[in-house]
Amino acid sequence: MSEEVKVNGLSELLAKLDSLKEQNDVYILFTGSKDSSGNSWCSDCNDADPVIKKCLPNAPEGSVFICCIVGDRSVWKDPENEFRKHPQFKLTGIPTLIKWKTANRLGPDDCKKQDLVEMIFED
Repeated sequence: MSEEVKVNGLSELLAKLDSLKEQNDVYILFTGSKDSSGNSWCSDCNDADPVIKKCLPNAPEGSVFICCIVGDRSVWKDPENEFRKHPQFKLTGIPTLIKWKTANRLGPDDCKKQDLVEMIFED
């Protein structure tokens, strides 16, 4: 089973990634903030959540799964959003699931497809 970590915003994510620089299998899910009932304002994120949770046990032993909150709707929709501008992430939509230090990336529609999510974890 992989370690699961939740971070909020770019600075927390970059600090966590810095602490994991020797770690090989790091996965990052970029998602919208959630309310007290656990639902995101982002309907695509809500659709992808159960698929990703179901596939997560397939991640390599000792891997790290980071759930990164990109903010609420107004923060995310801002064209100047730090995740849209950051050269390592350049997000265009959420949810986005990436395998860190690789080109493997699933966008909003692909994060809902179990076969594609399984492939990113199986490597």
